[in-house]
This record gives sequence, C-alpha cells and structure tokens, in this order.
Amino acid sequence: MEVRATLRHIRLSPQKARLVADLIRGKKSEEALNILSFTKKAAARVMIKLLKSALANATQKKSMDVDRLYVKKISVDQGATWKRFTPRAMGRATPIRKRTSHITIVLDEK
Repeated sequence: MEVRATLRHIRLSPQKARLVADLIRGKKSEEALNILSFTKKAAARVMIKLLKSALANATQKKSMDVDRLYVKKISVDQGATWKRFTPRAMGRATPIRKRTSHITIVLDEK
C-alpha cells in the first residue's frame, strides 16, 4: 500500500533538487529524515517538509505501520519557468530563466 505526497511549483531548480533526491531514494523514512536534516542544501529543507507530509498521510491510513515505511520513489520534474529580463549595455536585454520544480515522493512498507 503506497502513500504519496506532492509539492508543486517550488522555486528551486530541478537539477539542484535531484542531487538531494538521490541521497534518500530507497532509504527508510527515519534514515531519510536524518540524512536530510544534516544536508546543507536548500532542497533538503523542502524535502523534509514533504517527507513529513507523506508520513502524516500514512498515519491517516490506519492499516499502515509508519516504522516500516521507506522511500519507494522520489521524482523531481521541471515545472513552469518564470521568464525575466535584465538590462545590458547599449539598450539590450538578457533573459533570465527562474526554474521551478514539482517534487513527488512515494512511501511504501517493507
């Protein structure tokens, strides 16, 4: 029985978020929380929140044992890109792409 939590339109580059997601893929939920709490990346704080949300979803389902959960799947997909421009010399402009992410985490029992 799977439990899922999704976080959409996070103002974080998917490439940077995937580095943190790779650290916890396949780990037990307690171990994943411990790893994320000592990781010094901005994506780690977001994923702690998401993992706690998924654990809360699991407690709502009475048939699941929270101590036996592990991170079955975690995916970081690209969201909408905010397009901005910055002024440059001689009246030109350079585009700035502010990327966003959609993060999905799936927990399952072992």
